[in-house]
Amino acid sequence: MNSAPVTITQKKQAILDSALSLFVDKGFNATSTASIAKAAGVATGTLFHHFPAKNDIMNQLFLSIKQEFANNMVSNIALCGDIEKDANNLWQKAIDWAIAQPLKQLFFLQYSMSADIDAAVRKQAMTSILGFVVDLIEQGKQQGIIADFPSELLLENCHGQYLAAIRFFTDNPHLGDDKIHRSASFKLFWHAMKAQ
Repeated sequence: MNSAPVTITQKKQAILDSALSLFVDKGFNATSTASIAKAAGVATGTLFHHFPAKNDIMNQLFLSIKQEFANNMVSNIALCGDIEKDANNLWQKAIDWAIAQPLKQLFFLQYSMSADIDAAVRKQAMTSILGFVVDLIEQGKQQGIIADFPSELLLENCHGQYLAAIRFFTDNPHLGDDKIHRSASFKLFWHAMKAQ
C-alpha cells in the first residue's frame, strides 16, 4: 500500500520544523541550508525554491511561530473590558503556551531580540500579529490605567518582561503551575506598565 505523496505545503513545513530544531540546537550561524534540507528530507533545490536564503527561513519561522502564539493567546478567551483583568488573562495564556511549547519558547528566548531576525519582521510581528496587545495598551493609556509612555517602548517592555518570565519558568519548570509565581510574574509585568 503506497502512502500519499508529500505536498508542497508539507515540504515547506518540514523545512521550517527542521530549521526550528537546528536553530535552537546549533544556532543560526552554525546551521547550513544543506543541513536543514537533509533534516527535512528534501533536496537543497527544494529548500531554495521555498526559501531563497537562510534568512528567509528564519523570518518565516519567526512570523509563523509568533502567529501561532497570538492565535493561542486569543483562543477561548473573552476580553471583558477590564484592562488589568484582560492583560492578566492574556499574560497567563502566553505563559501556558510557552510551557506547552518548549522548543518554540526556546526559539523565542534565543531569537526574539536577535539581529538574525530582520527589524521589519520583528515590527510586523509586534504591531500586526500582536495587534490586540497594541489595542489593549492604547485603551489602557486612554483610560489612564497604563502609563502614558510611547507605545512602541511599552510594547518592547511587554516583550522583554514576557521573555524574562518564560526564561524563569524554563529554568524552574517545577514552578510553571505554581499560582504564587505565576501571579507574581504578572504583577511584576503590570507594575512596569501601569500609570503611577
